[in-house]
Parts: sequence; C-alpha cells; structure tokens
Amino acid sequence: MPNLKGLIPTLAIIIIVAFAFAGGYTLGTYEVSRHNVPQSGQSAERRESIGEVWDIVLSEYVEQSRIDTANMSRGAIEGILDTLDDPYTSYLDEEEYTLGTSLLEGSYNGIGAYVTVEDGQIVIIAPIADSPADKAGIRAGDVILQIDGEDVAGMSLAEAIIKIRGPEGTPVKLLVQHQGDTEPVEIEITRATLDLPSTRFEMMEEFAYIQITDFTERTPDELAGAIESLKEAHARGIILDLRSNPGGLLDPVVEVASSFLTEGVVVKIRSKEGEVTAMKVDSDRPKTDLPMVVLVDEGSASGSEVLAGALQDHGRAVIAGTTTYGKGSVNALYPLTDGSGLYITTARWLTPNDRLIEGQGIKPDIPLEVTGDDAVQWAIDYLRNGGG
Repeated sequence: MPNLKGLIPTLAIIIIVAFAFAGGYTLGTYEVSRHNVPQSGQSAERRESIGEVWDIVLSEYVEQSRIDTANMSRGAIEGILDTLDDPYTSYLDEEEYTLGTSLLEGSYNGIGAYVTVEDGQIVIIAPIADSPADKAGIRAGDVILQIDGEDVAGMSLAEAIIKIRGPEGTPVKLLVQHQGDTEPVEIEITRATLDLPSTRFEMMEEFAYIQITDFTERTPDELAGAIESLKEAHARGIILDLRSNPGGLLDPVVEVASSFLTEGVVVKIRSKEGEVTAMKVDSDRPKTDLPMVVLVDEGSASGSEVLAGALQDHGRAVIAGTTTYGKGSVNALYPLTDGSGLYITTARWLTPNDRLIEGQGIKPDIPLEVTGDDAVQWAIDYLRNGGG
C-alpha cells in the first residue's frame, strides 16, 4: 500500500486496479465533534431538519417496502454535494472507496487508459503507451458511449470504471466516438495486468529524452537512474516530456522537481482560510543543471502542471507546447463510518510565483503547432541551437 499522505489530485482516473479519483488525494480523518461541526444557528437547524425528514419517512411513509435506507443515505449525501457544482467533490461507496485506496503502486490491472468527465461525458484523456487500450485503437479524446452494450449516460465516473475493470484476459467492449468521426465504433479490449514504469529514458543524438507518464511511488528512483546516466552519455541537454501526464502522488512531484532545482519553493497550497504554505526543494535528491525543454499539452494536468509551473517560475526550463489542462485543486479523501468515503476539494495549488493553476493551466513559453515526434524533434533542434 502506498503512502497516501499528500496525493495530488488530477483530472484523470486510471482504468486499472485502482480508482484514482481523478488521479490522487490526501487521506484524511474526520470526527464529528463540537470543534468541527456547527452546533447552533441556521446550519444546525437545517441538519436537524434533515434528521426529522429521515425519521418521518421511516415511521410514516405508506409503502414501507419501498424504503431503502442505504439509497436514502447516498441520495441525501449526493444531493448535498450536487449543490457545490464541483466535479472533483464526490461521494464514494464502499467498493469505490476500497478501489481508491489501492492506487499508484505502478502495477495496474485493466485496459490502460486515463479518463475524465467533460460536459457529462466520459472521455479518454490518453491511452497508456503499448497498453491493451492503445493497441486496440483507443485514442485521446474518445467519448465512451457504451460499456458491454450498456449506455453510460447517467453513470458516474466510478461506476464506469468498475464496469470496465475486470480480470486479466477477459474482454470488454467499448462503444466510442472518435474525435472528427461521424459514427461511433465498437472496440473490444482484452484486459491485462500492466506493470508499467512511469519514466522512460533514451538518448536522442546528444540529448536525453525523459518522458514521465504519471507520478507514482517509484518515479523519483526511476528518474534518479536516468540522471545518473546523463554524464556517461555526455548529454548536452534534456527534453522532459510531460504531455498527457495526468499527475499522481505529491511527494514524487516535489522529489522530481528537486532533481532540476537547487533551492526554493516547488508548490504552494492555499487553504480555504486563505493561508498559504510552501513545499520546498529537497536538497538530497540527485541533481542536473543541463539545459531543458519541457513539453506539455492540454492533457498535462495537476502534478505535471505543478512541475512545469515550478520549472517555469524558476527560469530553469523552457516550457513548450500548448496550455495545460488547469487542474489545481487539492482534494482530501475522508473515510466514513460505514466504509464509504467523501472526496472533497479542500485547497488550491499555486506555483512558486503565486500563479493559480486551477482553471488557468500553465501557458507555454513557446506555443507549438507541431505534435508527437515532431515536437520532440523541435526540442532537439532548439537545444542544439543554444535555445535560439
């Protein structure tokens, strides 16, 4: 089980063993007490009214066989959360909560894709490279319409993920609408157990290409191995590829940033009271001061935005690509007494220079129209020409 303290929230949920709650969270505790729940005034009166309605329904409703207290509880909680109009605040039943607390260890079971909710639709952010989803033809931007013949309209993201998950070697059929196509297509994908590194390193001519797909427990060690190889490879510069990286655990993000920065703040956290705390560079991480280009796109979210924003604010790297997603909410997961959980937005991320990430994203220093391998080649040429 990973250390769940300080997870970064992100828009993406990995269709794998774990339900990653839009990518991550902090694990909190909550006790109902005089210190954290209003005991008088309008708020207390309204809570008492909810209890009164509950008791009246249980004692007086004419068709007692129609009463389902579990559904009543969930309906009441979801009704409260719906009024917040926050896509990153949600109620998780016991199964969803259990899935969510077993994430980001680096070994995944499922089809291998990052998904989110956009305008009420379940959308693929990106398939994981060489995963079953990737090999079957799932594309970034695909809208999932059906899962094994069942319409997803009205499904929560968690419900859809649970239906897509399944044992290794079993098939799942997704009806998807590709961007730009007029007709949906059905794609059958065979689920697999995926043990995927989060970091890929290779030398491209005299430049190091480092791709980080997400931030897991092992990302800092994977990056440390790549950094150790730089001197031996006589690298002249680094291309750090954060495109379609949905984020992940907070501590690895700070550790990764610390390999490229010598000192200072990596990210700031602004609480609901407006108080700001800072997470700083870890001086013990392996370091490199080679020139850098960081590639980002609209699929770069949360943790990858924190990293790109830190490197940009410190003037450590040139950020190139398109404006990132803009997911800068800090979320906490609170276990409830019945085994379910509440996932709630508690704060906002700020870059070292106090730029808000939520709803804004990180704007590149150099916008790029090229994508894919062409963007990597652009970065090589940029570094080779001395950044001019």
